[in-house]
Amino acid sequence: MGNLALSATLGLDAFEVDPLELRSNYTEDDLQTVIRAVYKQVLGNEYIMESQRLDSPEALLRDGSINVREFVRIVAKSPLYQSLFFHSSSQYRFIELNFKHLLGRPPLDQSEIDEHVLIYSEQGYDAEIDSYLDSNEYIESFGEDIVPYPRSIASQTGMKTESFNRMFSLLRGPATSDRDNTAKLISSLAANLATPIKAPAVGNGAASDSTSKRYRVQFSTATTNAQLNHLSKREWIVDFSQLSATFKRIHEQGGKILSITELV
Repeated sequence: MGNLALSATLGLDAFEVDPLELRSNYTEDDLQTVIRAVYKQVLGNEYIMESQRLDSPEALLRDGSINVREFVRIVAKSPLYQSLFFHSSSQYRFIELNFKHLLGRPPLDQSEIDEHVLIYSEQGYDAEIDSYLDSNEYIESFGEDIVPYPRSIASQTGMKTESFNRMFSLLRGPATSDRDNTAKLISSLAANLATPIKAPAVGNGAASDSTSKRYRVQFSTATTNAQLNHLSKREWIVDFSQLSATFKRIHEQGGKILSITELV
């Protein structure tokens, strides 16, 4: 089954959108359409009240002082974005949502997560957001005036099929928002495993908080014996907050993650 057909089957055809661009001869209706689309994409389908809108940045966009890319940047650095996805989520979830909201795709592998953990740790919040908006990928995909959108729903040159599966895990249906702070890709990325496609969530997409759970991480060690096909299999049981550091430690030691199991 093709990606587009599967989108319709799983109820995600509402995410199939043509790129929305703010052209030079735009009307006020065009401007409002773009502004709403930016809020919807960057804020993860969150409903916002009139009092939460960023009136000053909207005015700057209206008079041409900033372009769509800079408006996206302001929204992603706003206290509203931080309250929704930064302060209330684990670092892992925050980063995977940044990929979704700002690049329209999931992270491709654990090394991309590690890269952004390092950017945030060494340079701070603003630098983490800027790393997406100032990337060649963003410019080539959206330019200065196209609203970011979920690119991984359709097949794309240079994009792995697995990215399609992972994007479904992040979208979870048009009626849901991204308030759920449970990391969706932590197991498949860290262990380089396939991500199963599941039917979209119903209702408001709420889920239990993963931050209080514990996980069994099984891995093989890279030792001299391992090179002789005598693999040493080990496991650690860690809290959710320790997962990222655990993955990094295993990879730095040349190990390979075999499985990650949530303990009930």
